[in-house]
Amino acid sequence: MGLNDLEQKQWLWQSPNWPDFRWEQQRLPPLLRRAYDRIGQLKGRMALVEGHEAFTLDAMLANIVASSAIESEKVDVYGVRSSLARQLGIDDQNPVKISEQSEGLANLMRDAVTAWQQPLSLDVLLQWHCWLFQGYTSLMQKVTPGQLRGDAPMQIVSGPLQRPKVHFEAPPRAMIDKELEQFICWFNSSQDSDVDPIVRAGIAHLWFVTIHPFEDGNGRITRALTDRALAQADQSSIRMFAMSEAILEQRKAYYDVLERTQKLATDQQPDITEWLVWFVETLTLSVETALAKIERTVVKTKFWARHNDKPLLEPQRKVLNRLLDGDFPDGINATQYQRVAKVSKATATRHLSDLLEQGVLEKLPGGGRSTRYRVLCDYPEVQNKSSFQ
Repeated sequence: MGLNDLEQKQWLWQSPNWPDFRWEQQRLPPLLRRAYDRIGQLKGRMALVEGHEAFTLDAMLANIVASSAIESEKVDVYGVRSSLARQLGIDDQNPVKISEQSEGLANLMRDAVTAWQQPLSLDVLLQWHCWLFQGYTSLMQKVTPGQLRGDAPMQIVSGPLQRPKVHFEAPPRAMIDKELEQFICWFNSSQDSDVDPIVRAGIAHLWFVTIHPFEDGNGRITRALTDRALAQADQSSIRMFAMSEAILEQRKAYYDVLERTQKLATDQQPDITEWLVWFVETLTLSVETALAKIERTVVKTKFWARHNDKPLLEPQRKVLNRLLDGDFPDGINATQYQRVAKVSKATATRHLSDLLEQGVLEKLPGGGRSTRYRVLCDYPEVQNKSSFQ
């Protein structure tokens, strides 16, 4: 191999050792211990909540919405929710009209998660791509659903046309069939290997998005594939957290770490340590977010078990539920109460005073027009959780 050949090798997939990944073994164990600890906590807290169906539905919906938002794509949240609920056999108390696009997105997520025991195949990936673009219309770009990309170079670029910056270039079309065959074989066989299941999910994410086999939708298919790998890690189709939500919150860091990892630094084995560290930490963050949601549900259940017999007006119950849902982490003042309850200022003040007298709310430090209130929780196991900091 000549010097010019070495100089031209700049992408991860161009390494002679691709895809024989390496990483610093000592970096991951403490991060994985924390991740599994949080997952264990989440499973324990879920046992305190009646029924997991609503949480599974919410987690899957959040994954769909967030994964699309990462690519700056908007979805019909209520339509997708109704589609998911129907497909999962969950009672939807407020069904809405379902579009072809919503049905496709729900099909994709449901199959990715609930069919986790089924082997991955090219047909499955092509079907996911069909569902992803079902009912999709765009004047900007024509995508043929269920087909691999064409012969044109696949690059991710930014900047002016005269001097574009290439952030990533995928393998040429001639390599794609062989690359996918190798990836699918690994994905199916590695489930029973000694690779840690979370690490396996991180590898699958990086590997597939590097192949970039489609004209569009590669990121969303990659994240659906990650959801399947995580369902296989749990050996369960019950989803309790939405990793795409955490990725969305750190979208710039997500793209940055992918770009750094995919640029070949040496001619040795591809080192993916930084990516795996980021992946495990972000997964842990998504589990902690789910834990906070569960805690709010537990607090809310206990609160209403204690106070449901109190003579509360409907606007008061509405505001209390908003507080219990964590919508006002710093407490609520009279102006905000007025806006949420849709009552006059005088009525808002009277309602708040009544809630104080009934021992449902407490005042936070401060006074005058800036006086704020939060839910009063005086039972030990949920003390100080009313503001959900």
